[in-house]
Amino acid sequence: MKVSHEVPSCLLTASPEFNDYDYCLPHLLDQDEDYLQYFRNAKEAGRYIIMDNSLHELGKAYNHKRLLHWITELEPNEFIVPDVWMQCAQTAAQAKYWLQYKYPKNTKITAVIQGENKNQAYLCANLLANLGYSKLCVSYGATWYNDFFPHTNPDMGKALGRVRFVQGLLNLKQLKDIKFHLLGCSIPQEFGWYDNDPRIESIDTSNPIMAALEGTLYSEHGLNSKPKANMNDHFNMDWEDIEYESILHNTTLFREINNIKKRDIWPN
Repeated sequence: MKVSHEVPSCLLTASPEFNDYDYCLPHLLDQDEDYLQYFRNAKEAGRYIIMDNSLHELGKAYNHKRLLHWITELEPNEFIVPDVWMQCAQTAAQAKYWLQYKYPKNTKITAVIQGENKNQAYLCANLLANLGYSKLCVSYGATWYNDFFPHTNPDMGKALGRVRFVQGLLNLKQLKDIKFHLLGCSIPQEFGWYDNDPRIESIDTSNPIMAALEGTLYSEHGLNSKPKANMNDHFNMDWEDIEYESILHNTTLFREINNIKKRDIWPN
């Protein structure tokens, strides 16, 4: 698994110390000049870039024209096409719609699995694969994960529910050649439960960063609950207000807990 942790703007230039690749939120390219310059520099330096569509941050995918603009300018290695939260049919329709465009030579498009329950989500995965998507993304936040794996700790249940769902995806013969990206997490130790399956190619989560910013240090077992802090409220923090040693503590333990080695290079 290749790992990227989203960080406040002031930590961008430090983030390659603990990130294998750069995870780009396109709406911030229009809002923050330093953010834009970081990704221009990252592209010039040959760093691997995955561009999201900002659904999680904005409640819906970012502006259509601006997405196309930034894809053309930054030429990300991967672009996650717009999806609709927990809606299988609308997400599949969006995935089909975004196939019409011609993308930069080195940009691969990926799609997010959505559905109101596990059956819809499995259907969505098959629909996306049939459209020709070779890499699919799985969100951490679907409410039905807790129904799929009931637990007295809802954050633990959500993590275990996604693990059970992803294991089902990995066992489907029709998806045997599909790679996966895991979007976010509720508790960090979840990623160690996939036994480093090579088909789970990449993950992104701000979890260790948000925990550090609210003063929570990982134990050797991870966390029992999801940090309450979120990136929308902390993106513009000043460096002086951040305990960088706590950031390094959590990002280092994140890898140790999940047995994930740091990758200095992710070939294009």
